[in-house]
Amino acid sequence: MKRIFLFFGILFFLLTISWGLIAQVDNKVTKVVIDAGHGGKDPGALGNKSKEKNIALSVALKTGKYIEENLEDVKVIYTRKTDIFIELHKRAQIANESGADVFISIHCNSNKSSRPFGSETYVMGLHKTQDNLDVAKTENAAIFYEEDYKTQYEGFNPNADEDYILLSLFQSATINESIDLAQRTETQFRDRVGRKDRGVKQAGFWVLYKTTMPGILIELGFLSNSAEENFLLSEEGQVYMASAIYRAFKEYKKDFEEANKDLKPVVTETEVKPAVYYRVQFASYKKERSLDFRKFRELSDIKMSMQDGQYKYTTGNFVSFNDASKLKAELRKNGYEDAFVVAFVNDEKITLNEAKALQK
Repeated sequence: MKRIFLFFGILFFLLTISWGLIAQVDNKVTKVVIDAGHGGKDPGALGNKSKEKNIALSVALKTGKYIEENLEDVKVIYTRKTDIFIELHKRAQIANESGADVFISIHCNSNKSSRPFGSETYVMGLHKTQDNLDVAKTENAAIFYEEDYKTQYEGFNPNADEDYILLSLFQSATINESIDLAQRTETQFRDRVGRKDRGVKQAGFWVLYKTTMPGILIELGFLSNSAEENFLLSEEGQVYMASAIYRAFKEYKKDFEEANKDLKPVVTETEVKPAVYYRVQFASYKKERSLDFRKFRELSDIKMSMQDGQYKYTTGNFVSFNDASKLKAELRKNGYEDAFVVAFVNDEKITLNEAKALQK
């Protein structure tokens, strides 16, 4: 029965993607999501002196900074900028809701042996070796840190080999672009940084399966190899790897836009009509709180944003103001006395009056 639910979940998502792509055809790359793997209570792979979550975050922030400083027409969106835990499905949600053109997820590898070393870059697809499957299992295991993962992930079990067969039925409409970006990334690591190129590979990563744009998952190197761990821990090593990812993205953007310069964007109703949605703000602090902060534990779908020097926390996701108001009332009964409804359009906060006007 679980396999049936997972199969139809994948089928529904495929239909959703095929419809959504009609409204996303464009000839520019203007938004990129940089995803630092793991975080918070999920440390990721462990080396003798390091944690994957810290190296991934440092390289992600450096990569984003290079893009922001050198490509003025590109908006960088981070799934996390601090040491907090973000669920896999929320990472994909951030990318999809932002309308990003590219998704780059940054990780570090590990192995039972200390001998393996080098970088490898993955795209969504069917694993061809047990090693590829093992990497996907390790990264997908992050869902075990989530409370309701069995429901949220449609019965998917990161440890079950057979579940990856079903997951591999998904064939991304952007597979060619993803492979292109992955190859450019590995070339930069090899030729400009001097790292061992372990190649472009395919495997079933949930975060890539759920994103609707070209996406890659980078394994910077092996923390189980002491020499590579020292390199990735060093400021110089992180700068080299981040600059390589930036150059690969810059080249991909340049060549993609050149190849598609005569393409006329497809304008549909979904493209011209802003996506207005409502959330409920339930807390605001001068200092940042982790999303698994004890006062938040009974809530789900929590997002944090920084505004006016305050860290503001919201929950819920509604197209109807009335539905959001019901959640607000429920939160106030449960002790969140200052809860109130806030509105967003395309991930940007707007006033309630603006939201109502747009919906009309």
